[in-house]
Amino acid sequence: MQTTISATELARNTREILDRVFSAGQTVAIERNQILIAQIMPAQRSMTAAQALSGLQLPLLTPEQANAWLSDSKENFNEELRDPWA
Repeated sequence: MQTTISATELARNTREILDRVFSAGQTVAIERNQILIAQIMPAQRSMTAAQALSGLQLPLLTPEQANAWLSDSKENFNEELRDPWA
């Protein structure tokens, strides 16, 4: 849902408007002289790594699959230390 307000109303009621944006997830369009100059919208909610992984069922790989993946990932990997400027 989007609400349109004037720049003056935003200046006078900034806290209340920001509270509406945050709590109700409301987008607010700001106009000056009937010209749209800005929009204030809720920030995207972030999640922690634990929250992102919480829906996964463990174990994802069997020990054999994990060992095969590790072996495959190192297949063409050279562990020698080399000078990148040489």
